[in-house]
Amino acid sequence: MRCVIARFPFELTKAGVLESMKGVKPEPAVGDVVVIGRRQFPVKQVGEVVTRQDRRDFSAGEVVRAMTKLGFTCLTVPAEQPSDTTF
Repeated sequence: MRCVIARFPFELTKAGVLESMKGVKPEPAVGDVVVIGRRQFPVKQVGEVVTRQDRRDFSAGEVVRAMTKLGFTCLTVPAEQPSDTTF
């Protein structure tokens, strides 16, 4: 599938993304994440690995759109709220 991320065209396939992410350790998942296999990766980490661009060069929305079109599940993981144990 052809997609444009950070104004650059990429020819991405689901198999290609799976191969690129093989052996990559997921960073802590907060905010938008992509489910690849049984693991959740932050979308910016996936975009950086797949496109080999700096993650500041593209938006999370661009990667979410591309991964969704390829058939990956994209979720939003809320940040954990600190528990207030004082009464």
